[in-house]
Amino acid sequence: MIIVNLDVMMAKRKMSLNELSEKTGITTTNLSILKTNKAKAIRFSTLEAICKALNCQPSDILEYKGDEDGRN
Repeated sequence: MIIVNLDVMMAKRKMSLNELSEKTGITTTNLSILKTNKAKAIRFSTLEAICKALNCQPSDILEYKGDEDGRN
């Protein structure tokens, strides 16, 4: 399972959803979907814009966790 830690990075940078939306050109609706881990996919261009705005690496936002039943 891939976890999106967008909320964590936004908190570290003290940036609101609206501010991130303005800096990236990504709608608050789409950012909210990412922030709440409801996204099924993310474009590299979206990830790049978020990383640029938050001054971070993709690994700061995306995290892999194995399945809860012990299978990876």
